[in-house]
Amino acid sequence: MSMEQCLHEYKQGLGTFTQQMPHVGRAFNAFTEACFAEGELSKKEKQLIALAISVAKQDEYCTIYHTKGCIDEGATEKEIFEACAVASALAGGATMSQSVTLVQQCVDEFTRMH
Repeated sequence: MSMEQCLHEYKQGLGTFTQQMPHVGRAFNAFTEACFAEGELSKKEKQLIALAISVAKQDEYCTIYHTKGCIDEGATEKEIFEACAVASALAGGATMSQSVTLVQQCVDEFTRMH
């Protein structure tokens, strides 16, 4: 499955969840939009933080989503992998394995699309 298909699957699932639980779905979306809005930290910095947390937690869908978010906000491959390296320093080998496989696949696919 391509990374784009994974994103579509996630968004479709979130839409279904929001239909079933509209108050929760809308509140979650509003909360995350507020968290990722430009503030003291740039949108790019916030995406890099989210990516680092995603790989440290081994959350594949969030890793895919936030790798694309990093690219969409103008992060370079070096910035993306530096964020992953910091996460790996704190969370160990499992994080590194996600960084050198899933994140690399995302970067390869999503940068071709830009």
